[in-house]
Amino acid sequence: MSTTAVPLRPIAKGSLTRLWIGVAIVALAAGGLAWAGQQGVAPSPAAFLAQNAHEAGVVTTESGLQYKVLEEGTGPSPTSSDVALVGYKGALLDGTVFDENPQAPMPVDGVVPGFSEGLQKMKKGGKYRLWIPSELGYGAEDNGPIPGGSVLVFDVTLHDFKSKAELMQLQQQLMQQQGAAPQPGQ
Repeated sequence: MSTTAVPLRPIAKGSLTRLWIGVAIVALAAGGLAWAGQQGVAPSPAAFLAQNAHEAGVVTTESGLQYKVLEEGTGPSPTSSDVALVGYKGALLDGTVFDENPQAPMPVDGVVPGFSEGLQKMKKGGKYRLWIPSELGYGAEDNGPIPGGSVLVFDVTLHDFKSKAELMQLQQQLMQQQGAAPQPGQ
C-alpha cells in the first residue's frame, strides 16, 4: 500500500510572527475604539444607583433613597410634622447645580419624598449627601432645569428644626409683642 504525500510549501521566515503582530494590533485598535466610544457616555440613572450602592459609606433605604453621612449630628431627628432649617445644594449627576441655599426653612413634609426621607434620618448639625432616584424626586416629567427621570444629588446640612406648633406659638408671641409696642409717632 502506498501513501500519497501532499507537498506543502514552506512558510517564509518571519511570516508567523508578522501574523501574530497583526492580530495583536487589530485587537488593540478594537479595544481602543471601544474605550473611546464609551467616553462621555453617562451611565443610566439605574446603572449609576446600582454602582453607587457599593461605594463605601453609602446606605440604600427600602424606598431606594441613597445617602452617605458626611458628618453626624447630635440629638433627635426631625419628623414629617416639623419645619427644618437646612443648607443645601442640589445638582444633577453631571454636576449641574439646579438649586442652592445656605439657610432655608422648609416643612419636612413639603419637599420631594426622597428629600423628606433624608431629612428624617439626619440629626441637628449633621451633613449628608443624598442621591434621590426620580421616583422619589420629580418623576419622569421635566421640572424647570431638571430633566425627567433624573437622579438628584443633594448635599444637605441640618441646622435646626422646630415643630409646626412651636413655630405658630413663636409667631403669635411676636405678633403680640408688636401689637403691644408703642407705634412710632404716638
